[in-house]
Amino acid sequence: MSDWIGLAFLVLLIVGAIVGLRALAYQRPRTAEEFERNAAENTTMLGASMNALNEMMNPEASKAKEVQMQMKDGRYSKKKREGKAGGEQ
Repeated sequence: MSDWIGLAFLVLLIVGAIVGLRALAYQRPRTAEEFERNAAENTTMLGASMNALNEMMNPEASKAKEVQMQMKDGRYSKKKREGKAGGEQ
């Protein structure tokens, strides 16, 4: 009889672990604003150091990221026009 109790305990333990892991893996939908806020708040030292290392190892990607930010702000094309207007290419 004690073997059945032990077996039932192990089965309940495994089922509980599976249900618990599924509950932890569930992601609730969130808006873009919530994502941006969480990403800005949760910048860690490890993440910052990995970004700095990536910029050192791949300067082209760093330059591309800078150009994308300038284009998003609307400053990239203005810099080009100012250079052409001044006679520089």
